[in-house]
Amino acid sequence: MVMKLAAISLAVLITTGAVYADTLIIDKMDSTQGERSDRPARGATMTRVESSFGTPISKQPAVGDPPIASWEYQDFTVYFEYDRVLHSVNKPTASAPAKE
Repeated sequence: MVMKLAAISLAVLITTGAVYADTLIIDKMDSTQGERSDRPARGATMTRVESSFGTPISKQPAVGDPPIASWEYQDFTVYFEYDRVLHSVNKPTASAPAKE
């Protein structure tokens, strides 16, 4: 009985250690970089992106494993993993010149 209780206690201690996880916090994330309707949504197919947003300015071929490709549009760039949108990012805008 004591051995059984010790085994159960050990199993509980081992499994409770597995529930902890790290949290990544991105300090400088712009709230406008979230999912938006003026950019392709995560998980959309290449076919859907092209039918919704038109032909991109340029298409960079997939590289790496998993293969990551990118399409450039006027205001944003779309990154694909295989044939699905991984992320879409706004292009930086030119800031106004500083006043002297």
